[in-house]
Amino acid sequence: MCPTHSFFCQVGPTKKSPKPPAIDYKKNTHTQTIDFDSFIDNSSFASLSVITMIALSEVYASQPVNVRHLDFNSIGELPETHAWPRHLDRPRLDEPVPVIDLRDPNVLALITHACETWGMFQITGHDIPISLLDVAESECCRLFSLPVDDKLKALRPPDGVSGYGVARISSFFNKLMWSEGFTIVGDTTDNARKLWPHPHDHRRFCETIEEYKEQIRSLTMRLMTLIFSSLGLRDEDEDRSSYKEASSVVQLNSYPPCPDPDRAMGLAAHTDSSLLTVLYQSSTSGLQVLRVSDENGPERWVEVPSLRGALVVNIGDLFQILSNGRYRSVLHRAVVNRTKHRFSIAYIHGPPAHIKISPLTAILDPLIGPLYRGVIWSDYLVLKANHFNEALGSLRVEEKEDK
Repeated sequence: MCPTHSFFCQVGPTKKSPKPPAIDYKKNTHTQTIDFDSFIDNSSFASLSVITMIALSEVYASQPVNVRHLDFNSIGELPETHAWPRHLDRPRLDEPVPVIDLRDPNVLALITHACETWGMFQITGHDIPISLLDVAESECCRLFSLPVDDKLKALRPPDGVSGYGVARISSFFNKLMWSEGFTIVGDTTDNARKLWPHPHDHRRFCETIEEYKEQIRSLTMRLMTLIFSSLGLRDEDEDRSSYKEASSVVQLNSYPPCPDPDRAMGLAAHTDSSLLTVLYQSSTSGLQVLRVSDENGPERWVEVPSLRGALVVNIGDLFQILSNGRYRSVLHRAVVNRTKHRFSIAYIHGPPAHIKISPLTAILDPLIGPLYRGVIWSDYLVLKANHFNEALGSLRVEEKEDK
């Protein structure tokens, strides 16, 4: 993660968030060994907890995103409200993001390398039918093709999490983003009914999204197992049959064609507040990932190309904590296109509500010790909602001094 203010000046002015307050971590500074089963909630916990929802609602109510929702299709000129400084940091196209076939016998080594050096990779051989990805994209397109007045019937309330609206991170920037979203937490039906009163219309959407969620949930659990194994954790005691749903959110994103894409931003640079995000992107590329300065060059943006049937996986802030900084939560953003409409579907995977996330004891270097204080996901989501990309750094502790 690279939460520097100088970096954000490249993509547009930000609103300075207050410095994260001092937190009493006396009960949080220990580390714990967390095996695979610790991340499985055996009560079929399917989405954000009630406690988390209440906490987020309080934060969102205090930081409302007040915007006029645009009819993107009727705009011939980029409004000043959406005009960011012209992009000077063109993405690299000759530096491929790792593509990992999950059937490869060397998959653990490939995942290790990708997580350590990129924080993001694409996967094939994941067994999700391309036909399901196509139908999910079609339903995503059907939703965002509705008239604005219809979409506003499912508008996310100021203190709410689910529904239609703009990106929550908009409150941290002085310019608005050229995108719209639809957030699904828990049951899909309530908001779908508002969009399509006729049962046949909303039933098709709900059935598709629920099937997509179920397939991606199973894949995400498989990925969690592989990533834990890639860290060197033993899994002989793992009972795979006990794997159940942990906390999850599904985010549908729409990036309409833009009359001046070089001065617009689809989704500003950010890291994810989760353990993992599994992303499907349509055939129009737009996702970019920030590569830190290394032997191949200075800090730079790299395009994540859209590959037919592939899914993008990126490490979230909580996995950076778990791995004690070994696996990186990476800054990424979305840009827009002049003529093509881009869609994406993000499955955001977090831990059960009661699990405290802290560096795993089994992988700690005794000479360094834990680099992050422990935190429960609900507390971290509130911290992130208040302080954006300063949140993860506020949990950082000093390394042990050499003796």
